[in-house]
Amino acid sequence: MKAVLLESAALLLTVGGPMWCQPTPGSIQQDPQPIYRVTVVSRTLPAVNYEHRGGPTMIDFQGTVLLPKAKGVATVESKRGRVVIDAKFEHLEPPTRYGREYLTYVLWAITPEGRPKNLGELLVGPSDKAKTIVTTDLQALGLMVTAEPYYAVTTPSDVVVMENVIRPDTVGRIEPVLAKYELLPRGQYTLTMNPARLRTVEAEQEKLPYDRYEAVLELYQAQNAIQIARSVGADQYAADTISKADALLADAQNMELRKQDTHMIVSRAREAAQMAEDARTIAIKRGDKERVSGEREQQLEDSRARERAEAAAQQAQAFAAQEAAHAERAAAERAEAQAERGRATAAQLEARPAIEAQPVPVVAPQPTGAQRQARAELLARLNGVLTARDTARGLVVTLPDASFEAGGTLRRNASERIGLVASILSTHRDLTVSVEGFTDDHGSDIEQRGLSERRAREVRATLVGNGITAVSVQAAGFGGTRPLVSNASTGGREQNRRVEIVISGPSIGGMALWDRTYSLPSRH
Repeated sequence: MKAVLLESAALLLTVGGPMWCQPTPGSIQQDPQPIYRVTVVSRTLPAVNYEHRGGPTMIDFQGTVLLPKAKGVATVESKRGRVVIDAKFEHLEPPTRYGREYLTYVLWAITPEGRPKNLGELLVGPSDKAKTIVTTDLQALGLMVTAEPYYAVTTPSDVVVMENVIRPDTVGRIEPVLAKYELLPRGQYTLTMNPARLRTVEAEQEKLPYDRYEAVLELYQAQNAIQIARSVGADQYAADTISKADALLADAQNMELRKQDTHMIVSRAREAAQMAEDARTIAIKRGDKERVSGEREQQLEDSRARERAEAAAQQAQAFAAQEAAHAERAAAERAEAQAERGRATAAQLEARPAIEAQPVPVVAPQPTGAQRQARAELLARLNGVLTARDTARGLVVTLPDASFEAGGTLRRNASERIGLVASILSTHRDLTVSVEGFTDDHGSDIEQRGLSERRAREVRATLVGNGITAVSVQAAGFGGTRPLVSNASTGGREQNRRVEIVISGPSIGGMALWDRTYSLPSRH
Protein backbone atom coordinates (compact mmCIF):
# COMPACT_ATOMS: atom_id res chain seq x y z
CA MET A 1 0.00 0.00 0.00
CA LYS A 2 1.47 3.37 -0.92
CA ALA A 3 1.29 5.89 1.92
CA VAL A 4 0.97 9.61 1.11
CA LEU A 5 2.75 12.02 3.42
CA LEU A 6 0.61 14.80 4.90
CA GLU A 7 2.65 17.57 6.52
CA SER A 8 -0.34 18.67 8.58
CA ALA A 9 -1.03 15.21 9.96
CA ALA A 10 1.48 15.33 12.84
CA LEU A 11 -0.77 14.92 15.92
CA LEU A 12 0.84 13.55 19.07
CA LEU A 13 -0.34 12.88 22.62
CA THR A 14 1.26 15.29 25.10
CA VAL A 15 3.11 13.29 27.77
CA GLY A 16 1.76 13.67 31.29
CA GLY A 17 -1.43 15.57 30.51
CA PRO A 18 -5.03 15.02 29.42
CA MET A 19 -4.83 17.43 26.48
CA TRP A 20 -3.87 16.84 22.85
CA CYS A 21 -1.66 19.13 20.75
CA GLN A 22 -2.05 20.39 17.20
CA PRO A 23 0.81 21.94 15.15
CA THR A 24 0.58 25.22 13.35
CA PRO A 25 0.13 24.63 9.59
CA GLY A 26 3.40 25.03 7.73
CA SER A 27 5.55 24.76 10.86
CA ILE A 28 6.74 21.20 10.08
CA GLN A 29 9.71 20.72 7.75
CA GLN A 30 9.56 18.11 4.98
CA ASP A 31 10.87 14.79 6.31
CA PRO A 32 14.01 13.90 4.28
CA GLN A 33 13.67 10.18 5.07
CA PRO A 34 11.59 7.93 2.83
CA ILE A 35 7.98 7.30 3.85
CA TYR A 36 8.62 3.57 4.42
CA ARG A 37 11.20 3.16 7.17
CA VAL A 38 10.19 -0.36 8.22
CA THR A 39 10.56 -3.62 6.31
CA VAL A 40 9.61 -7.14 7.33
CA VAL A 41 10.82 -10.69 6.78
CA SER A 42 8.56 -13.71 6.59
CA ARG A 43 7.85 -16.19 9.38
CA THR A 44 4.71 -17.73 10.89
CA LEU A 45 2.25 -16.20 13.35
CA PRO A 46 0.45 -18.52 15.79
CA ALA A 47 -3.30 -18.79 15.17
CA VAL A 48 -5.95 -20.50 17.30
CA ASN A 49 -8.95 -22.51 16.15
CA TYR A 50 -11.38 -21.51 18.92
CA GLU A 51 -13.71 -24.43 19.45
CA HIS A 52 -17.33 -23.75 18.61
CA ARG A 53 -19.25 -22.63 21.71
CA GLY A 54 -16.35 -23.83 23.85
CA GLY A 55 -16.62 -20.99 26.34
CA PRO A 56 -14.36 -17.96 26.85
CA THR A 57 -10.56 -18.29 26.83
CA MET A 58 -7.69 -15.84 27.28
CA ILE A 59 -4.91 -14.83 24.90
CA ASP A 60 -2.11 -12.28 25.37
CA PHE A 61 -0.54 -9.65 23.13
CA GLN A 62 3.10 -8.60 23.17
CA GLY A 63 4.89 -5.77 21.37
CA THR A 64 7.22 -6.42 18.46
CA VAL A 65 10.65 -4.83 18.13
CA LEU A 66 8.85 -1.72 16.83
CA LEU A 67 6.92 -1.21 20.09
CA PRO A 68 8.53 -3.50 22.70
CA LYS A 69 6.78 -2.02 25.76
CA ALA A 70 3.28 -2.56 24.36
CA LYS A 71 1.19 -5.41 25.74
CA GLY A 72 -2.41 -6.53 25.89
CA VAL A 73 -4.86 -9.25 26.81
CA ALA A 74 -8.07 -10.46 25.18
CA THR A 75 -10.97 -12.70 26.09
CA VAL A 76 -12.07 -14.72 23.07
CA GLU A 77 -15.36 -16.63 23.00
CA SER A 78 -16.72 -18.71 20.13
CA LYS A 79 -20.49 -18.29 20.00
CA ARG A 80 -23.06 -19.44 17.53
CA GLY A 81 -22.03 -18.11 14.11
CA ARG A 82 -19.40 -15.70 15.44
CA VAL A 83 -16.31 -15.20 17.59
CA VAL A 84 -16.33 -12.29 20.07
CA ILE A 85 -13.03 -10.66 21.03
CA ASP A 86 -12.85 -8.35 24.10
CA ALA A 87 -9.34 -6.86 24.08
CA LYS A 88 -7.40 -4.31 26.15
CA PHE A 89 -4.01 -2.78 25.31
CA GLU A 90 -1.41 -0.68 27.16
CA HIS A 91 1.60 1.48 26.25
CA LEU A 92 0.40 2.27 22.75
CA GLU A 93 2.67 5.20 21.87
CA PRO A 94 1.54 7.61 19.12
CA PRO A 95 1.71 5.90 15.71
CA THR A 96 3.34 8.98 14.14
CA ARG A 97 6.65 7.83 15.64
CA TYR A 98 6.93 5.58 12.58
CA GLY A 99 6.22 8.42 10.16
CA ARG A 100 3.77 11.29 9.96
CA GLU A 101 1.52 9.36 7.57
CA TYR A 102 0.68 6.79 10.29
CA LEU A 103 -2.30 8.18 12.23
CA THR A 104 -4.02 5.24 13.90
CA TYR A 105 -3.80 1.59 14.98
CA VAL A 106 -5.89 -1.24 13.50
CA LEU A 107 -6.58 -4.71 14.95
CA TRP A 108 -6.33 -7.50 12.37
CA ALA A 109 -7.47 -11.12 12.25
CA ILE A 110 -5.30 -13.37 10.05
CA THR A 111 -6.54 -16.76 8.82
CA PRO A 112 -4.13 -19.75 8.82
CA GLU A 113 -3.86 -19.25 5.05
CA GLY A 114 -2.76 -15.64 5.55
CA ARG A 115 -5.93 -13.74 4.57
CA PRO A 116 -6.21 -10.49 6.60
CA LYS A 117 -9.44 -8.98 7.94
CA ASN A 118 -9.73 -5.51 9.47
CA LEU A 119 -11.45 -5.93 12.87
CA GLY A 120 -11.52 -2.24 13.66
CA GLU A 121 -9.61 0.82 14.79
CA LEU A 122 -8.00 1.07 18.23
CA LEU A 123 -8.79 4.47 19.72
CA VAL A 124 -5.94 5.29 22.10
CA GLY A 125 -6.84 7.35 25.15
CA PRO A 126 -4.74 10.00 26.94
CA SER A 127 -3.07 7.30 29.06
CA ASP A 128 -1.79 5.34 26.05
CA LYS A 129 -4.46 2.67 26.58
CA ALA A 130 -7.08 1.27 24.24
CA LYS A 131 -9.86 -1.27 24.43
CA THR A 132 -12.27 -2.76 21.95
CA ILE A 133 -14.95 -5.41 21.62
CA VAL A 134 -15.24 -6.82 18.10
CA THR A 135 -16.97 -9.73 16.38
CA THR A 136 -15.74 -11.81 13.45
CA ASP A 137 -17.08 -14.76 11.46
CA LEU A 138 -13.63 -16.36 11.33
CA GLN A 139 -13.24 -19.55 13.35
CA ALA A 140 -9.45 -19.98 13.27
CA LEU A 141 -7.41 -16.79 13.44
CA GLY A 142 -4.30 -15.03 14.63
CA LEU A 143 -4.39 -11.44 15.88
CA MET A 144 -2.02 -8.53 15.32
CA VAL A 145 -2.00 -4.72 15.52
CA THR A 146 -0.51 -2.40 12.87
CA ALA A 147 0.01 1.34 12.47
CA GLU A 148 -2.00 2.61 9.51
CA PRO A 149 -2.62 5.87 7.60
CA TYR A 150 -6.40 5.54 8.14
CA TYR A 151 -8.83 3.18 9.80
CA ALA A 152 -10.57 1.74 6.69
CA VAL A 153 -7.55 0.04 5.13
CA THR A 154 -8.11 -3.49 3.77
CA THR A 155 -4.45 -4.62 3.67
CA PRO A 156 -2.09 -4.38 6.66
CA SER A 157 0.95 -2.11 6.47
CA ASP A 158 4.43 -3.39 7.27
CA VAL A 159 4.41 -1.57 10.63
CA VAL A 160 3.26 -4.39 12.93
CA VAL A 161 3.53 -3.33 16.56
CA MET A 162 1.81 -6.21 18.43
CA GLU A 163 0.91 -9.85 17.82
CA ASN A 164 -0.96 -12.44 19.83
CA VAL A 165 0.83 -14.83 22.20
CA ILE A 166 -0.56 -18.22 23.23
CA ARG A 167 -1.00 -18.58 26.99
CA PRO A 168 -0.64 -21.90 28.84
CA ASP A 169 -4.38 -21.79 29.63
CA THR A 170 -5.50 -20.79 26.10
CA VAL A 171 -8.20 -23.21 24.95
CA GLY A 172 -8.20 -24.17 21.26
CA ARG A 173 -6.15 -25.86 18.54
CA ILE A 174 -2.97 -23.99 17.66
CA GLU A 175 -2.28 -23.52 13.93
CA PRO A 176 0.56 -21.57 12.23
CA VAL A 177 -0.31 -18.73 9.88
CA LEU A 178 1.30 -19.68 6.57
CA ALA A 179 1.12 -16.26 4.93
CA LYS A 180 0.69 -16.57 1.16
CA TYR A 181 1.99 -13.76 -1.02
CA GLU A 182 -1.32 -13.13 -2.78
CA LEU A 183 -3.11 -12.80 0.56
CA LEU A 184 -0.59 -11.31 3.01
CA PRO A 185 3.03 -10.83 1.94
CA ARG A 186 4.43 -10.56 5.48
CA GLY A 187 4.97 -12.75 8.55
CA GLN A 188 7.48 -12.11 11.40
CA TYR A 189 8.04 -8.42 11.79
CA THR A 190 11.68 -7.49 12.29
CA LEU A 191 13.14 -4.00 12.00
CA THR A 192 16.04 -4.08 9.56
CA MET A 193 17.51 -0.68 10.51
CA ASN A 194 18.64 1.08 13.65
CA PRO A 195 15.53 1.83 15.81
CA ALA A 196 17.17 5.09 16.93
CA ARG A 197 16.58 6.45 13.43
CA LEU A 198 12.80 6.32 13.91
CA ARG A 199 11.76 9.89 14.63
CA THR A 200 8.53 11.41 15.91
CA VAL A 201 7.15 14.87 15.24
CA GLU A 202 7.35 17.24 18.17
CA ALA A 203 4.06 18.50 19.63
CA GLU A 204 3.53 22.21 19.29
CA GLN A 205 1.30 25.10 20.28
CA GLU A 206 -2.50 24.72 20.28
CA LYS A 207 -4.03 22.22 22.74
CA LEU A 208 -7.32 20.50 21.95
CA PRO A 209 -9.83 18.65 24.11
CA TYR A 210 -9.82 14.93 23.46
CA ASP A 211 -13.13 14.87 21.56
CA ARG A 212 -11.98 17.73 19.32
CA TYR A 213 -8.62 15.98 18.76
CA GLU A 214 -10.45 12.81 17.76
CA ALA A 215 -12.40 14.74 15.14
CA VAL A 216 -9.26 16.38 13.72
CA LEU A 217 -7.49 13.03 13.64
CA GLU A 218 -10.36 11.48 11.66
CA LEU A 219 -10.12 14.37 9.18
CA TYR A 220 -6.44 13.65 8.64
CA GLN A 221 -7.15 9.97 8.17
CA ALA A 222 -9.73 10.79 5.52
CA GLN A 223 -7.19 13.04 3.75
CA ASN A 224 -4.65 10.20 3.80
CA ALA A 225 -7.22 7.75 2.44
CA ILE A 226 -8.19 10.05 -0.44
CA GLN A 227 -4.58 10.80 -1.42
CA ILE A 228 -3.62 7.12 -1.28
CA ALA A 229 -6.61 6.27 -3.50
CA ARG A 230 -5.55 8.95 -5.98
CA SER A 231 -1.99 7.61 -6.00
CA VAL A 232 -3.23 4.33 -7.53
CA GLY A 233 -5.42 5.99 -10.17
CA ALA A 234 -8.78 6.53 -8.46
CA ASP A 235 -9.37 9.71 -10.51
CA GLN A 236 -9.12 7.59 -13.67
CA TYR A 237 -10.72 4.30 -12.64
CA ALA A 238 -13.14 5.29 -9.84
CA ALA A 239 -13.96 8.94 -10.50
CA ASP A 240 -17.50 8.85 -9.09
CA THR A 241 -16.47 7.14 -5.86
CA ILE A 242 -13.49 9.41 -5.19
CA SER A 243 -15.67 12.46 -5.91
CA LYS A 244 -18.12 11.28 -3.23
CA ALA A 245 -15.21 10.88 -0.80
CA ASP A 246 -14.05 14.43 -1.62
CA ALA A 247 -17.54 15.78 -0.97
CA LEU A 248 -17.83 13.98 2.38
CA LEU A 249 -14.40 15.25 3.47
CA ALA A 250 -15.26 18.81 2.43
CA ASP A 251 -18.48 18.59 4.43
CA ALA A 252 -16.59 17.36 7.50
CA GLN A 253 -13.96 20.10 7.15
CA ASN A 254 -16.66 22.78 6.96
CA MET A 255 -18.25 21.40 10.14
CA GLU A 256 -14.82 21.56 11.84
CA LEU A 257 -14.32 25.18 10.79
CA ARG A 258 -17.73 26.06 12.25
CA LYS A 259 -16.90 24.12 15.44
CA GLN A 260 -19.99 21.95 15.04
CA ASP A 261 -20.76 18.71 16.86
CA THR A 262 -17.69 16.42 16.86
CA HIS A 263 -19.80 13.30 16.46
CA MET A 264 -21.09 14.55 13.11
CA ILE A 265 -17.54 15.49 12.03
CA VAL A 266 -16.21 12.05 12.94
CA SER A 267 -19.10 10.35 11.14
CA ARG A 268 -18.54 12.32 7.92
CA ALA A 269 -14.75 11.87 8.01
CA ARG A 270 -14.93 8.11 8.61
CA GLU A 271 -17.44 7.75 5.79
CA ALA A 272 -15.07 9.71 3.53
CA ALA A 273 -12.18 7.40 4.47
CA GLN A 274 -14.32 4.33 3.81
CA MET A 275 -15.45 5.72 0.46
CA ALA A 276 -11.82 6.47 -0.46
CA GLU A 277 -10.79 2.90 0.41
CA ASP A 278 -13.56 1.65 -1.87
CA ALA A 279 -12.23 3.91 -4.62
CA ARG A 280 -8.70 2.60 -4.06
CA THR A 281 -9.88 -1.02 -4.28
CA ILE A 282 -11.91 -0.32 -7.45
CA ALA A 283 -8.97 1.53 -9.04
CA ILE A 284 -6.56 -1.32 -8.35
CA LYS A 285 -8.93 -3.93 -9.79
CA ARG A 286 -9.77 -1.91 -12.87
CA GLY A 287 -6.14 -0.92 -13.39
CA ASP A 288 -5.08 -4.57 -13.19
CA LYS A 289 -7.83 -5.51 -15.64
CA GLU A 290 -6.73 -2.80 -18.06
CA ARG A 291 -3.11 -3.86 -17.75
CA VAL A 292 -3.99 -7.51 -18.40
CA SER A 293 -6.10 -6.47 -21.38
CA GLY A 294 -3.23 -4.38 -22.71
CA GLU A 295 -0.83 -7.27 -22.29
CA ARG A 296 -3.22 -9.56 -24.18
CA GLU A 297 -3.54 -7.02 -26.98
CA GLN A 298 0.23 -6.72 -27.14
CA GLN A 299 0.61 -10.51 -27.22
CA LEU A 300 -1.98 -10.70 -30.02
CA GLU A 301 -0.18 -7.97 -31.98
CA ASP A 302 3.15 -9.75 -31.46
CA SER A 303 1.58 -12.98 -32.69
CA ARG A 304 0.26 -11.22 -35.79
CA ALA A 305 3.65 -9.66 -36.42
CA ARG A 306 5.32 -13.07 -36.17
CA GLU A 307 2.78 -14.53 -38.59
CA ARG A 308 3.43 -11.68 -41.05
CA ALA A 309 7.18 -12.19 -40.74
CA GLU A 310 6.85 -15.95 -41.27
CA ALA A 311 4.62 -15.39 -44.31
CA ALA A 312 7.13 -12.91 -45.75
CA ALA A 313 9.98 -15.35 -45.12
CA GLN A 314 8.07 -18.17 -46.81
CA GLN A 315 7.28 -15.92 -49.76
CA ALA A 316 10.93 -14.88 -50.06
CA GLN A 317 12.01 -18.52 -49.85
CA ALA A 318 9.53 -19.51 -52.55
CA PHE A 319 10.74 -16.64 -54.75
CA ALA A 320 14.36 -17.71 -54.24
CA ALA A 321 13.51 -21.30 -55.12
CA GLN A 322 11.68 -20.11 -58.23
CA GLU A 323 14.64 -17.95 -59.26
CA ALA A 324 17.03 -20.86 -58.69
CA ALA A 325 14.83 -23.14 -60.80
CA HIS A 326 14.73 -20.56 -63.61
CA ALA A 327 18.51 -20.19 -63.49
CA GLU A 328 18.99 -23.96 -63.53
CA ARG A 329 16.69 -24.35 -66.56
CA ALA A 330 18.46 -21.53 -68.40
CA ALA A 331 21.86 -23.08 -67.71
CA ALA A 332 20.61 -26.48 -68.92
CA GLU A 333 19.25 -24.90 -72.10
CA ARG A 334 22.55 -23.09 -72.76
CA ALA A 335 24.51 -26.31 -72.19
CA GLU A 336 22.23 -28.23 -74.52
CA ALA A 337 22.54 -25.54 -77.22
CA GLN A 338 26.32 -25.54 -76.89
CA ALA A 339 26.41 -29.32 -77.09
CA GLU A 340 24.21 -29.22 -80.18
CA ARG A 341 26.57 -26.72 -81.85
CA GLY A 342 29.48 -28.98 -81.00
CA ARG A 343 27.78 -31.99 -82.53
CA ALA A 344 26.97 -30.01 -85.68
CA THR A 345 30.58 -28.87 -86.03
CA ALA A 346 31.86 -32.40 -85.56
CA ALA A 347 29.48 -33.67 -88.21
CA GLN A 348 30.71 -31.02 -90.69
CA LEU A 349 34.34 -31.94 -90.07
CA GLU A 350 33.65 -35.61 -90.64
CA ALA A 351 31.89 -34.82 -93.92
CA ARG A 352 34.94 -32.97 -95.42
CA PRO A 353 37.74 -34.77 -97.29
CA ALA A 354 40.76 -35.51 -95.15
CA ILE A 355 43.07 -33.29 -97.20
CA GLU A 356 40.83 -30.29 -96.68
CA ALA A 357 40.54 -30.74 -92.90
CA GLN A 358 41.23 -27.54 -91.00
CA PRO A 359 41.82 -27.12 -87.25
CA VAL A 360 38.89 -25.64 -85.35
CA PRO A 361 39.80 -22.32 -83.66
CA VAL A 362 39.67 -22.45 -79.86
CA VAL A 363 37.49 -19.54 -78.71
CA ALA A 364 36.60 -18.89 -75.08
CA PRO A 365 33.16 -17.39 -74.36
CA GLN A 366 33.49 -13.64 -74.80
CA PRO A 367 31.55 -11.47 -72.27
CA THR A 368 29.14 -8.98 -73.72
CA GLY A 369 29.56 -5.26 -73.33
CA ALA A 370 26.68 -5.13 -70.84
CA GLN A 371 28.32 -7.83 -68.72
CA ARG A 372 31.68 -6.03 -68.66
CA GLN A 373 30.01 -2.75 -67.78
CA ALA A 374 27.99 -4.39 -64.97
CA ARG A 375 31.19 -6.07 -63.67
CA ALA A 376 33.10 -2.77 -63.65
CA GLU A 377 30.28 -0.89 -61.91
CA LEU A 378 29.86 -3.61 -59.25
CA LEU A 379 33.63 -3.69 -58.63
CA ALA A 380 33.71 0.09 -58.15
CA ARG A 381 30.76 0.03 -55.69
CA LEU A 382 32.30 -2.81 -53.65
CA ASN A 383 35.65 -1.01 -53.51
CA GLY A 384 33.84 1.93 -51.94
CA VAL A 385 32.97 -0.28 -48.97
CA LEU A 386 35.83 -2.80 -48.61
CA THR A 387 38.91 -3.81 -50.54
CA ALA A 388 37.78 -5.67 -53.69
CA ARG A 389 39.67 -7.10 -56.67
CA ASP A 390 38.76 -8.62 -60.04
CA THR A 391 39.93 -12.20 -60.48
CA ALA A 392 39.29 -15.11 -62.83
CA ARG A 393 37.18 -16.67 -60.07
CA GLY A 394 35.01 -13.57 -59.77
CA LEU A 395 34.97 -10.34 -57.75
CA VAL A 396 36.72 -10.94 -54.42
CA VAL A 397 36.00 -8.75 -51.34
CA THR A 398 38.55 -9.22 -48.54
CA LEU A 399 37.87 -8.86 -44.80
CA PRO A 400 41.18 -8.50 -42.90
CA ASP A 401 42.00 -10.13 -39.55
CA ALA A 402 41.19 -6.83 -37.74
CA SER A 403 37.51 -7.23 -38.69
CA PHE A 404 37.02 -10.01 -36.10
CA GLU A 405 37.09 -10.43 -32.33
CA ALA A 406 39.29 -13.13 -30.79
CA GLY A 407 36.55 -15.79 -30.87
CA GLY A 408 35.61 -15.20 -34.50
CA THR A 409 32.75 -12.71 -33.92
CA LEU A 410 32.53 -9.76 -36.31
CA ARG A 411 33.32 -6.33 -34.97
CA ARG A 412 30.53 -3.79 -35.21
CA ASN A 413 32.07 -1.63 -37.99
CA ALA A 414 32.86 -4.71 -40.08
CA SER A 415 29.30 -6.00 -39.65
CA GLU A 416 27.95 -2.66 -40.87
CA ARG A 417 30.20 -2.79 -43.96
CA ILE A 418 29.07 -6.33 -44.78
CA GLY A 419 25.51 -5.05 -44.53
CA LEU A 420 26.38 -2.47 -47.21
CA VAL A 421 27.88 -5.22 -49.40
CA ALA A 422 24.66 -7.21 -49.02
CA SER A 423 22.64 -4.15 -50.03
CA ILE A 424 24.75 -3.76 -53.17
CA LEU A 425 24.46 -7.43 -54.13
CA SER A 426 20.70 -7.56 -53.53
CA THR A 427 20.14 -5.73 -56.85
CA HIS A 428 21.74 -8.67 -58.74
CA ARG A 429 19.47 -11.65 -58.16
CA ASP A 430 21.50 -14.08 -60.32
CA LEU A 431 24.79 -13.70 -58.43
CA THR A 432 26.14 -16.43 -56.16
CA VAL A 433 28.43 -15.81 -53.18
CA SER A 434 31.09 -18.06 -51.66
CA VAL A 435 32.45 -17.00 -48.24
CA GLU A 436 35.88 -18.53 -47.58
CA GLY A 437 37.84 -18.26 -44.32
CA PHE A 438 41.65 -18.52 -44.08
CA THR A 439 44.24 -18.39 -41.26
CA ASP A 440 48.03 -18.49 -40.86
CA ASP A 441 50.01 -21.64 -40.05
CA HIS A 442 50.23 -21.15 -36.28
CA GLY A 443 48.34 -23.72 -34.20
CA SER A 444 46.94 -27.13 -35.05
CA ASP A 445 45.12 -27.79 -38.31
CA ILE A 446 41.90 -28.56 -36.42
CA GLU A 447 42.01 -25.26 -34.48
CA GLN A 448 42.85 -23.17 -37.56
CA ARG A 449 40.17 -24.82 -39.71
CA GLY A 450 37.60 -24.38 -36.91
CA LEU A 451 38.45 -20.67 -36.55
CA SER A 452 38.28 -20.09 -40.32
CA GLU A 453 34.89 -21.88 -40.51
CA ARG A 454 33.46 -19.83 -37.62
CA ARG A 455 34.53 -16.60 -39.29
CA ALA A 456 33.12 -17.66 -42.65
CA ARG A 457 29.77 -18.70 -41.12
CA GLU A 458 29.61 -15.38 -39.21
CA VAL A 459 30.04 -13.41 -42.45
CA ARG A 460 27.49 -15.61 -44.26
CA ALA A 461 24.92 -15.11 -41.47
CA THR A 462 25.42 -11.33 -41.69
CA LEU A 463 24.90 -11.34 -45.46
CA VAL A 464 21.74 -13.45 -45.16
CA GLY A 465 20.49 -11.28 -42.30
CA ASN A 466 20.81 -8.21 -44.56
CA GLY A 467 18.73 -9.54 -47.45
CA ILE A 468 20.83 -12.04 -49.44
CA THR A 469 18.90 -15.28 -50.02
CA ALA A 470 20.33 -18.18 -48.04
CA VAL A 471 20.43 -20.57 -51.04
CA SER A 472 22.81 -18.27 -52.94
CA VAL A 473 25.45 -18.00 -50.19
CA GLN A 474 27.89 -20.79 -49.24
CA ALA A 475 30.53 -20.74 -46.50
CA ALA A 476 33.68 -22.83 -45.96
CA GLY A 477 36.85 -22.67 -43.87
CA PHE A 478 40.27 -23.66 -45.29
CA GLY A 479 42.48 -22.94 -42.27
CA GLY A 480 46.10 -22.21 -43.20
CA THR A 481 46.14 -24.24 -46.44
CA ARG A 482 45.96 -21.26 -48.87
CA PRO A 483 48.30 -18.45 -47.72
CA LEU A 484 48.64 -15.29 -49.81
CA VAL A 485 52.22 -14.64 -48.67
CA SER A 486 54.85 -16.32 -46.50
CA ASN A 487 54.05 -16.88 -42.83
CA ALA A 488 57.65 -16.13 -41.85
CA SER A 489 56.85 -12.57 -40.69
CA THR A 490 54.20 -11.08 -38.40
CA GLY A 491 52.85 -8.93 -41.23
CA GLY A 492 52.64 -11.94 -43.52
CA ARG A 493 50.72 -14.00 -40.99
CA GLU A 494 48.31 -11.10 -40.41
CA GLN A 495 47.73 -10.79 -44.19
CA ASN A 496 46.98 -14.51 -44.43
CA ARG A 497 44.33 -14.32 -41.67
CA ARG A 498 41.37 -13.15 -43.75
CA VAL A 499 37.90 -13.92 -45.08
CA GLU A 500 37.19 -13.61 -48.81
CA ILE A 501 33.73 -13.05 -50.32
CA VAL A 502 33.84 -14.41 -53.90
CA ILE A 503 31.03 -13.08 -56.13
CA SER A 504 30.16 -14.58 -59.54
CA GLY A 505 27.20 -14.94 -61.86
CA PRO A 506 25.89 -14.52 -65.42
CA SER A 507 25.12 -10.82 -65.15
CA ILE A 508 28.83 -9.91 -64.66
CA GLY A 509 30.27 -12.52 -67.04
CA GLY A 510 32.88 -15.17 -66.35
CA MET A 511 35.99 -13.24 -67.34
CA ALA A 512 38.00 -10.62 -65.46
CA LEU A 513 38.13 -7.12 -66.94
CA TRP A 514 41.89 -7.34 -67.40
CA ASP A 515 41.65 -10.64 -69.36
CA ARG A 516 40.70 -11.31 -72.97
CA THR A 517 40.25 -14.34 -75.25
CA TYR A 518 42.64 -15.49 -77.94
CA SER A 519 41.95 -17.38 -81.20
CA LEU A 520 44.46 -19.93 -82.34
CA PRO A 521 45.05 -19.39 -86.11
CA SER A 522 45.27 -22.39 -88.36
CA ARG A 523 48.64 -23.45 -89.73
CA HIS A 524 49.11 -25.08 -93.10
